[in-house]
Amino acid sequence: MVRVSTGTLSVLGLRKSRTEVRPTTAYLMVGRRCMMDCSFCPQARNSEAQANLLSRVTWPESEPGITAERIASRYRTGDLKRACIQVVKERESRAASREMVKKLRSLSDIPCCLSVDVEDLKELAEVFKWGVDRIGLPLDAASARVYRRCKGGSWHRKWHLLQEAARLYPGRVSTHLIVGLGESEEEMVRTIGALVEMGVRVGLFAFTPVRGTAWEDRPQPPLDSYRRIQAGHFLLAHGHQGLGGFQFENGRLVSFGLKPDKLAHLLGTGEAFQTTGCPDCNRPYYNESPRGPIYNYPRPLTGEEVAEALRVLLVGTRF
Repeated sequence: MVRVSTGTLSVLGLRKSRTEVRPTTAYLMVGRRCMMDCSFCPQARNSEAQANLLSRVTWPESEPGITAERIASRYRTGDLKRACIQVVKERESRAASREMVKKLRSLSDIPCCLSVDVEDLKELAEVFKWGVDRIGLPLDAASARVYRRCKGGSWHRKWHLLQEAARLYPGRVSTHLIVGLGESEEEMVRTIGALVEMGVRVGLFAFTPVRGTAWEDRPQPPLDSYRRIQAGHFLLAHGHQGLGGFQFENGRLVSFGLKPDKLAHLLGTGEAFQTTGCPDCNRPYYNESPRGPIYNYPRPLTGEEVAEALRVLLVGTRF
């Protein structure tokens, strides 16, 4: 069996659920209980969270063949634009994810992304041979200090692998960064800038406490801090500003190095505050309840929402 996000099942017509915004990517998960023990993750080895959770999203089981057929059908109608498979690091998941990619590719040419923890470039090359167009190598933490605290292992080893992957497969490598694990705004923005320079696409997440995880009592990041990081990511990723233009004080981002009217023009579309990651990924309410506050908007913002995001973002900055 494969696990499928509740929102995706609704798009596939396999489960009825009330969804304000439907996912534009089919989100699948393969594997049970990870060999890793990340403090924030419901799938961690020692987690006591519900086994069908990843972040705050539930992932019921579904039959792989039927799931693949429905995804192919919804891709042909335009309801889905991509498939994303989250691979839990455990013994059987690699083979199962390969089979799922094979099923999807046999039915349509839907773009597929695999979020997987590979050990080296040889494994990476093997996964690309399955027929995926992108691979996400999750970094999660913005610095070695934070990585050591919440994940264990070597951040620098993962960083080097990302560098080499981006060099060998330009435009086909992504990563995830989670805001709120204990990093400073400066650490996060500088890491984003370095990844953008390497050609790695960054998906930003807000830490979300989940009952049963080691960090179930840790708060989500302050919204104003998250908005500044989103704005910094947008400016860097679109080439509107370089790292040298940003100013920090005691780890806090206090200036984007742009005149207010220029900044308002660049951020006024609201795109900076929408979900980031692979093309056509909107991850509805992955980090938050639909009641808010919304960290990553899964749709274009209204004018009022843009104005509020800008108001929040400017708290404590120099203008």
